[in-house]
Amino acid sequence: MSESENIKVSMLRPGMRRINLVAKVVEKTEPREVISRTTGETHMLSEATVGDETGTVTLTLWDDAINIVDEGETYLITNSYTSTFKGELRLNIGRYGKIEKTDQEVTEVNIENNLSRRRFEQPTRYRKKIRYR
Repeated sequence: MSESENIKVSMLRPGMRRINLVAKVVEKTEPREVISRTTGETHMLSEATVGDETGTVTLTLWDDAINIVDEGETYLITNSYTSTFKGELRLNIGRYGKIEKTDQEVTEVNIENNLSRRRFEQPTRYRKKIRYR
């Protein structure tokens, strides 16, 4: 897959990087305050369900990105990545990613295939290591 090629939502898996896709926002939660465990700073967090004709996924939106996204609009999401949170697949824009409105149409969204409702095993590197003596 070339870096500029768009993929479909149904192709998303945990741990993917440099993802480009076109998706329509089906739903967006009200922003809420969260406190960073590492820095103690307060941030705003919202989640949007985005999708195309192949399925939907939860897009995590932080701070300024929350105001960019509106329900019913279609966006080009570039250089994004996937992760899991509590075993659920998430699409993240991150510091190097970008989200912008696009004229490309997503006329139908397959809400039956919600990838974020599936349970994904946490990658091995995040599991607690057990030492036996």
